[in-house]
Amino acid sequence: MHIDLRFFASVREALNVAEEPNVEVPDGIATVGDVRQWLCTRGPVWAETLGAQRALRMALNHEMVPASKRLTEGCEVAFFPPVTGG
Repeated sequence: MHIDLRFFASVREALNVAEEPNVEVPDGIATVGDVRQWLCTRGPVWAETLGAQRALRMALNHEMVPASKRLTEGCEVAFFPPVTGG
């Protein structure tokens, strides 16, 4: 499955990336929460920024969703802190 990833505000700054289009996710990645856990395996900065200990908002196709929301082919998954500004 391929998805688009977007990162906003302090998440974007910490990871030094704003977006990753057309990312192929491994088999078994089925939910937004699975994507978050998978991204944490990319290294210490990713684990610190996206880890379960961090309060983050997640969106699927521009709609706020819980971690259990299932992915669809070509969807957009976004991560951002609970409060963002200008």
